[in-house]
Amino acid sequence: MANLKSIKTKIISYRKTGTVTHAMEAVSAVKMRKSQERALRGRAYAAAALSILQRLAGTPALKSHALLEVRSGPSTGSTPLATGALGVNKTCIVIITSDKGLAGSLNSAVIRKVEEEIRTRALKKDDIVMIAVGRRGGDYFQSRGYDVRMKHENLGDGVSEAEIRVVTDKIVEWHHAGEIGTAIVAYQNFLSTFEQEAGVRQLVPITPAMIAEMVKHIRPAKGKYAPTQEEKPQQPAVYTIEPDPDEVLDMLLPRLLNVAIFHAFLEAKASEHSARMVAMKNATDKAKEMAGDLTRTFNKVRQAAITREVSEITSGIEAMK
Repeated sequence: MANLKSIKTKIISYRKTGTVTHAMEAVSAVKMRKSQERALRGRAYAAAALSILQRLAGTPALKSHALLEVRSGPSTGSTPLATGALGVNKTCIVIITSDKGLAGSLNSAVIRKVEEEIRTRALKKDDIVMIAVGRRGGDYFQSRGYDVRMKHENLGDGVSEAEIRVVTDKIVEWHHAGEIGTAIVAYQNFLSTFEQEAGVRQLVPITPAMIAEMVKHIRPAKGKYAPTQEEKPQQPAVYTIEPDPDEVLDMLLPRLLNVAIFHAFLEAKASEHSARMVAMKNATDKAKEMAGDLTRTFNKVRQAAITREVSEITSGIEAMK
């Protein structure tokens, strides 16, 4: 009896777990559809904004702008250009993860990508300053002794581009002060409901190659959000900027940089809800499977017990004869 009671308790537990995960799956499905649509709609805007930089790449004023300046970092052994409060030409890493778990390998894939990038660039902890959007990535690297200078948590799905501007402003401020020479962003790029890919994109210094790579990954190759023939990137051209190139570029470049970071956040949100919905669906299916297996085991044990009792009664009757 004790064994039957234990099995029945486990069956009830698995069924309750399945009910909870099924509810979480339904909630994530609703959020996923909204986030996916927002990310896909934003791709056209982000691609167009970044294409402006691509078209302006041949302008002399743009080539001499500070955000396009290639600086030598401390890990290269070159002579540093400037010294700031954070050090000499450090690398700023913007890591975008979720605040919550239960999303499969979503966050761990981004974290592994950042660690891989750190090894590839041969960076030391003292060469890095981090901005964490989302709790998981920030907590991970902060607990390992990295300099996580800014943490933004509990950002909702409806966050606006203006709310992300604080991250862009800080990157531009550190770069102008000579405190960082490079800035990169790591996030989950949304490919489909069942497929997300962790990626790292360079933000600063801005280069035509970086712009082309970012635009390439922003627009899907097929579907209604794919670029038409007329939307293909144009070759860099020389433009005359009025009234003053520096003034225009000082306003334009940070804005376009913010578009890139904001779109990375939208992609990460769409990836998060998609991954969580799939993870909860798998958990629900597994809970049903385990409950079914235990139910069969329960029936077998109960049938064995009944058979044994009938056999004992029959034996007793025969003995009394």
